[in-house]
Amino acid sequence: MRELILEGPLLRKRGVKKGILIGIDTILITLSYGLATLFRYHLAGNSLVETIGIFNYYKWEFVLSLGILLLCQWIMKQYQSIWTLAGIEDFMLGTLAFMGGTIINLMISMLLPHRVPLLVTTLAGILAMLLCNGVRILWRIIRRMIISRQYEYQHKIQRILIYGAGMGGSLVANEYKRNPHLGKKVIGFIDDNQEKLGTVIGNTPVYGTHEDLEQIVHQHQIDEVIIAIANIEESLLKEVSLTIKQLGLTVKMMPGLFELIDGKFNLNMIREVQVEDLLARDSIKLDYEGIHEYLEHQVVMVTGGGGSIGSELCRQIVKFNPKQLIILDIYENNAYDLQNELLRQYPNLNLVTLIASVRDRHRLEEIYQTYQPNVVFHAAAHKHVPLMEVSPSEAIKNNVLGTLNTAELASEYGVKRFVLISTDKAVNPTNVMGATKRLCEMIIQAMNPKSQTEYVAVRFGNVLGSNGSVVPLFKKQIAKGGPVTLTHKDITRYFMTIPEAAQLVLQAGGFAQGGEIFVLDMGKPVKIYDLAENLIKLSGYEPHVDIEIEVTGLRPGEKLYEELLMDEEGLTETRHQKIFIGKPSEFELTTVKSQIQELLQVAKTKGIQELKEKLKEVVPTYEEPDHHQLDKEKMTLPVEESHETNQRLSHVAQGTHHKVV
Repeated sequence: MRELILEGPLLRKRGVKKGILIGIDTILITLSYGLATLFRYHLAGNSLVETIGIFNYYKWEFVLSLGILLLCQWIMKQYQSIWTLAGIEDFMLGTLAFMGGTIINLMISMLLPHRVPLLVTTLAGILAMLLCNGVRILWRIIRRMIISRQYEYQHKIQRILIYGAGMGGSLVANEYKRNPHLGKKVIGFIDDNQEKLGTVIGNTPVYGTHEDLEQIVHQHQIDEVIIAIANIEESLLKEVSLTIKQLGLTVKMMPGLFELIDGKFNLNMIREVQVEDLLARDSIKLDYEGIHEYLEHQVVMVTGGGGSIGSELCRQIVKFNPKQLIILDIYENNAYDLQNELLRQYPNLNLVTLIASVRDRHRLEEIYQTYQPNVVFHAAAHKHVPLMEVSPSEAIKNNVLGTLNTAELASEYGVKRFVLISTDKAVNPTNVMGATKRLCEMIIQAMNPKSQTEYVAVRFGNVLGSNGSVVPLFKKQIAKGGPVTLTHKDITRYFMTIPEAAQLVLQAGGFAQGGEIFVLDMGKPVKIYDLAENLIKLSGYEPHVDIEIEVTGLRPGEKLYEELLMDEEGLTETRHQKIFIGKPSEFELTTVKSQIQELLQVAKTKGIQELKEKLKEVVPTYEEPDHHQLDKEKMTLPVEESHETNQRLSHVAQGTHHKVV
């Protein structure tokens, strides 16, 4: 009943608005025909009285033409549009309405006994189009100015400076002009292109370059800076971001260029600069055709699908149109959240979410038998280094036994491709987690020659934003006022973003021939101490003044640096500049399985140290570090070795090795 009561006044209000619009258009179209007649006859020498007489002579033809133009406007929904929100598409439809109506009027006038001159009909149509659309544009401009002035009078307006006077900057500025209620006003641009200095974009000036930033901020009382440059260099982004933060301002950035090309940009996509952005590298170019070949119309299963890497793999996989996607995870909350997210974005996705442990071979066999996956990405694992040092039996059961179960069943049920998610900690491991992941690599390399399934591993370093990453930990510590804690001042790590890691894993899977360990180019190693300082600065604080940094000492099993290659491995190129292949090792499957059974027996019956000793027998490269023997000289050596390892990757990229897979 309440809805009916409200519906009547609402409909009447809409009817009044439509009536007003139709009335305005009627007046403007009539005026257009009057002006067209005046132009045709009065300028040709007829008196004003004679011209008025001619207009009256054609009045019923003009009424018919008026009706046709209004009808065309109605058909193009010009009286249903919300003109305060109208865009280019609405104006284009209005133009098409007048063009169509004018053509119809020209055709009809040819059939009428009193034929209206073609010049009058054509000119009237053009004038009507300009006047009617012009009034709508003028109304939007006036209304925007009124709202903007009212808001400025009633509220504190934030003054915005945009870094980047190109397409991206223009988009941001226009969006803020269209949305004055947000309380933000673009004061100007800065741009490093000297040719743009002193120019004006949409009535907004370009003041200077990023080197003039501090002066411009103070001179124009800027509250916020938005970086609107697609693919900005990491070094420049870091310099500008930290400068802005030191000035006490908010710094934000807009999304990448590909989103702008797709027309997806809106102001909600502008976000604050994060430490991940300062470590970002060049965008990845993928061989989409190659990935499509092995994922499209296939049943794809991701173990550990609710985790940080597993969930991003799922988000990327759905873009390649799989026949079915299976999320398998032991933790129901993450899997449930991911399921809802994917189904919201892809309502027609054939998605199955299963709760299961990779330790449970019987449950896994049921899943393989029921769903018959074609491709398996095995991301399920315990990855937290210190926790696995005190619970090594769990690492053995989950990482090693879980991989053996998943990999053997993949062979039994005819999986085409099995991709193991490995880690740089598997290289010369100094901790239980790394040693178990190296053993997982040994499993898939031992199984590959014995099976029709193509088994491969993909090895990469730390992932920014993943569960257990230092960045979320540092953010929590900063939010609490510090201190920020790290284990060693010289500790370094390779970093990559979650989407980058997932995309490269998919690409590596496309290169698989069986038995390879793919090594991802992680770029330059990053000192965690520098990372902590930058994150503190980005949060608007001064390191060692507002927020302290404390060094707590290396944790059990922790390295100062990470390697990406075994000493005995060489590198070969692939078709992708960021993916390399380590030389495959040969392992006897029966021996590996026998050793795993012995490990499991020790895990059940012996203590932690006995289990670690047995793990050293099975994984000869595993060696526990002696932190007490590390002197200053030795502690700086790994950083150099880390750089040397990175140089090896660079040499490969430059063509030191020529084999291409």
